[in-house]
Amino acid sequence: MDLSQEQKVRIYYGLKIALIAFLVAITFNFLTGFSYHGNDDKQENTITFSGHGEVSAVPDIANIYFNINKEAKTIKEAQALVAEIEKKSLDFLKENNILEKDIKTINASFNPKYEYKYETERSIPCTQYNCPPTPGKNVIVGYVASESITVKIRNTDDVGKIMQGLGVLSVSDLNGPNFSIDNEDELKTEARKKAINDAKEKAVVLAKDLDIRLGKITSFNESGNYPVPMYAKGIMNDNMVSESAPAVIPKGENLITSDVSITYEIR
Repeated sequence: MDLSQEQKVRIYYGLKIALIAFLVAITFNFLTGFSYHGNDDKQENTITFSGHGEVSAVPDIANIYFNINKEAKTIKEAQALVAEIEKKSLDFLKENNILEKDIKTINASFNPKYEYKYETERSIPCTQYNCPPTPGKNVIVGYVASESITVKIRNTDDVGKIMQGLGVLSVSDLNGPNFSIDNEDELKTEARKKAINDAKEKAVVLAKDLDIRLGKITSFNESGNYPVPMYAKGIMNDNMVSESAPAVIPKGENLITSDVSITYEIR
């Protein structure tokens, strides 16, 4: 059946309006952080909104890490030297109110130390034009014992004093502090609530702008919900060890974030 000119014009403008509406929907998706999904099989339409929430708090614990490394002729002697430093370190930590449950050995080991020893006599003599290298072999000359310990400091005001004290006890690789929050569950819950409210506020505004009605929630997803710790690096040096007054270490704040996406059914 042939279409009249007037019918062709109506079809043309109808397609043009549909294309404009489609482009507007894509633009909203890009600018506002929600997405629209059509399901031809179930005849179900959904729309998704994103939300972000964050909570900051002052850290209430600090974690530090250090090694004890000692070398001796025998394994027994090397381990005895490590045990001596370990005892001094543990006594010092307990004197500064560090609980036994907050001190943890995460690694203990010993390894042979080798040196390459050359033979005193050459098996092949030198000539006028060639002098081969003196043969030799690796020989065990001692043993190195090591122990790695982590410490949780619950009174963060004592971090500088404790690290300074450990620094004069011949420990090595003293690292930290890593400031964190001991019980983060309440803060994570608060950040999640903020993210959900953010997504819901977007849903109310944009549903009104798009002239649609939202139905039940069909899906919910969360990402993030983790703390971003503050680190204090490079605080241990010769000046800090030699000074009588311990360094004051700023704790800053930790940021806990949550990102959610909520998908609604469109009625």
